[in-house]
Amino acid sequence: MILFPAIDLKDGLVVRLEQGDTARATVFHRDPAAQARVFARQGFEYLHVVDLDGAFAGKPMNADAVERILTSVGIPVQLGGGIRDTATVEAWLEKGVARVIIGTAAVRDPPFVKQAARDFPGRVAVGLDARDGRVAVDGWAATTELSALELAKRFEDVGVAAIIYTDVARDGMLTGLNLDATIALAEAVTIPVIASGGLASIEDVRALLAPRARRLAGAIAGRALYDGRLDAAEALRLIRESRTTA
Repeated sequence: MILFPAIDLKDGLVVRLEQGDTARATVFHRDPAAQARVFARQGFEYLHVVDLDGAFAGKPMNADAVERILTSVGIPVQLGGGIRDTATVEAWLEKGVARVIIGTAAVRDPPFVKQAARDFPGRVAVGLDARDGRVAVDGWAATTELSALELAKRFEDVGVAAIIYTDVARDGMLTGLNLDATIALAEAVTIPVIASGGLASIEDVRALLAPRARRLAGAIAGRALYDGRLDAAEALRLIRESRTTA
């Protein structure tokens, strides 16, 4: 299990949104690269970075901030937001992103995602963002009729590295992960699933390490890390201990 600290970028700043609403944004750091270094020093193994402006615009909008992060830390970075064509995938992978996360295009252009996963094995993830079980797109501004499981099933056996499953209603709200839905998805597909949206406390980390959640590959932590509700050292200690006893 990997715990991914989230760096969400808006106008070049590190922010956290509530339920994906840009009008409900809190700025937590003005220097994304400095924040990345903080997480690396704390011992995190992998960063989760999202270009929020890019998710709405459909193309990268915070490239400078992302590039500064990539040159500031040695740990791998997964990046989402505005990645909707092959040229963008290739550009980010060449710049040093470990894997790209494709969300909206996974709904609107499945062949592109499948081809990217085949061309770059292990380096393409699918961002599956759901509101009441239905997939949301365009920076969560629109909700489709497609269920989370239907979308996930489209990408079985094509080399997708992971599915990042976000419960939009919980994201940024510190109400706890939607483990029931996330675990059900992980048990229904062979692709590794990462939980996102609502992680609030050390109890959530303990729940992720419980036997019922053994299929989950990891989880993303955002606001709880920034406001101190989740102690990074304690969370990482629990994860390390779980690995030694597995």
